[in-house]
Amino acid sequence: MAIKVVLLEDEELVRGGIRMILDADPEIDVVGEGSDGSQADDLVAAHRPDVLLTDIQMPEVGGLEVTRRVLERPGAPAVVVLTTFDLDEYVYTALQHGAAGFLLKDTPPRELAAAVHVVAGGEAMLSPRITTKLLSTFSAGGAAQAAKSRIEELTAREREVAVAVAQGMSNAAIAENLYMSLSTVKVHLGRIMTKLDAVNRTQVAITTHDAGLA
Repeated sequence: MAIKVVLLEDEELVRGGIRMILDADPEIDVVGEGSDGSQADDLVAAHRPDVLLTDIQMPEVGGLEVTRRVLERPGAPAVVVLTTFDLDEYVYTALQHGAAGFLLKDTPPRELAAAVHVVAGGEAMLSPRITTKLLSTFSAGGAAQAAKSRIEELTAREREVAVAVAQGMSNAAIAENLYMSLSTVKVHLGRIMTKLDAVNRTQVAITTHDAGLA
């Protein structure tokens, strides 16, 4: 079954280019698109996408508000924000709101399609290099104590998994590095997300970093 994608981008040329790239992948179906975040609720309700790609800055309703609104819905899609710069404070806020990751608008076509597959599979879409750079730049010091309190609820094994997530490892890489099965990694990750009150891997990474473990 094809991955259903909704695309929000106010620049028609950019939106058309992204759609063309995604439509070239037989396993991705762009089921809806819009030029502003004000269309997000209707598009998501009508098409029930697996992934929502949204520009971070749009004329009326931007990507931050889109992320917040959409992720409050039951059965919400994975949200990925589109941006021009890899260190945009709005991107960090979107990740805190629960976005699965972000893409630069000049991402090579092959990587763009691959990223959609990654987030549709439930994994975060942040490379270790960008994750470290982003979190180090924008993570608020005031969040450290709260993060440490939450991390204390994790078992030693869960902490190892959380650190691996914060380092940008996939489930398969975590399983290999920590000598556990893929299903066990998923069980640990589910428990970690519950204890940290995180909606996805990216929020696990943020909390782990804020606690000083990554």
